[in-house]
Amino acid sequence: MHGDGLLNHDLDPHEKGPQDECGVFGVWAPGEEVSKLAYYGLYALQHRGQESAGIATSDGKRISVYKDLGLVSQVFDESTLNTLTGHIAVGHCRYSTTGGNNWENAQPTLGATADGTVALGHNGNLVNSAELFRLVQSRYGKQTRGEIAQGNTTDTALVTALLQGRPGSTLEQTATELLPMIRGAFSFVFMNEHTLYAARDPQGVRPLVLGRLERGWVVASEQSALATVGASFIREVAPGELIAIDEEGIRSTRFAESKPAHCVFEYVYLARPDAAIAGRSVYESRGAMGRALARENPVEADVVIPVPESGTPAAVGYAEESGIPFGQGFVKNSYVGRTFIQPSQTLRQLGIRLKLNVQPSVVAGKRVVVVDDSIVRGNTQRAVVRMLKEAGAAEVHVRISSPPIKWPCFYGIDFASRAELIANGAGVAEIAASIGADSLEYISAEGMVEATHQPRTSLCTACFTGEYPIPLPSEDERGKDLLEKPVAVPALTPDSTLDPDERPGAVGGDPGPGSSLEALLTETDRTPL
Repeated sequence: MHGDGLLNHDLDPHEKGPQDECGVFGVWAPGEEVSKLAYYGLYALQHRGQESAGIATSDGKRISVYKDLGLVSQVFDESTLNTLTGHIAVGHCRYSTTGGNNWENAQPTLGATADGTVALGHNGNLVNSAELFRLVQSRYGKQTRGEIAQGNTTDTALVTALLQGRPGSTLEQTATELLPMIRGAFSFVFMNEHTLYAARDPQGVRPLVLGRLERGWVVASEQSALATVGASFIREVAPGELIAIDEEGIRSTRFAESKPAHCVFEYVYLARPDAAIAGRSVYESRGAMGRALARENPVEADVVIPVPESGTPAAVGYAEESGIPFGQGFVKNSYVGRTFIQPSQTLRQLGIRLKLNVQPSVVAGKRVVVVDDSIVRGNTQRAVVRMLKEAGAAEVHVRISSPPIKWPCFYGIDFASRAELIANGAGVAEIAASIGADSLEYISAEGMVEATHQPRTSLCTACFTGEYPIPLPSEDERGKDLLEKPVAVPALTPDSTLDPDERPGAVGGDPGPGSSLEALLTETDRTPL
């Protein structure tokens, strides 16, 4: 099982830990109920995004979109799914990385193209959003229609606007021209009325896989979504690859040279244990991390326990390598999930107890090794140690299956600011004292990387090392709220913008949160942005 998708285990809504990025899903399957396939695919990817969810479908003539804030099960019911008909679908579940958590920023985004409509879902985060914003302005002028005009402040909206293309161009031609201009992490799943597309950045930072249905094709963030809808895994979408799927079959275009820099945190925590990335099982990687952790940081103890669920594979590995018995020291309440009800101060003080209870029979009087995947601010571990000692643990030794997190992520994980990361301002001994542990140790970067069976040069370890594989813009041109504040735009020249009569337009008039958007564009519908 996977945790609820929050690195602080969603124990306290006021104590925000780094969030997973997003989940994307696409299906091309004539004769199937594609909206329901997308629903179940997103359900399998729920751990990757819990703020909003949306599905777009096409019947070959028009695209319909339904999206809202909340979990997949909260946004959709059967009657809603029954209105989303067609043979192509794109689905998305979101955590905000660029742009705030509001309805306007929910995905898939919708826009017009030179030859129809596009619906797009994005997992990752772009690093040249300011540059893309200026490009949108120079090409199309002031935004009066479409997602940007309606308040969408995401990098995804910029890509959607740029996919309008030039008059006479197809969406595929436009995408092939645009994708090399985009820098950062992106796994895109998008479609027009007739074709499903998938594209992955040249570094392959975020995962994206291709699967086969009996009567169609599926693309998804992780293999778990393929298995959930009964699709067989074919392969990963290659870094720098654009895939198109339509009635003529599947075709592939390479828009950039592959320069792998897969996110190592996918192996540590983000992906479900039943995923595989670059051919390596995530579950096996986490077990290997636990074994390396035991070799590097042994301790005399009586029982090894995980912080469920994310620490479990590493704890099993630690127990196997050390010879110390494994135990379930915590019982998790599976029915306490993400809630929009703010707790009272009394309930906030209960904190982790709303979700985890200690089993005294497992820990009382014993020297306990407790294994978790990471430490961010330290609040979760502080509560865990306190609960174990209150339950009678003689000693509590904390072991972490990733190195200290010291740097923010600009590629799709919403980490705390660098100033809030406990490891950035304190040494291991200081952190151990802060959380009340008898000892604290982390796995080495070398041990973590070795467990993935990937070359160090093909992994992004920026959050641990500060070495960013994709160059970053200046500080004033990055950040979650970049597009929610003015971005400097150069003066437009006659040569830098399209003739207003030639500009393809975007879909406008969103009816509001939780409403269906239907785009059937005719020549008279296509108006300038």
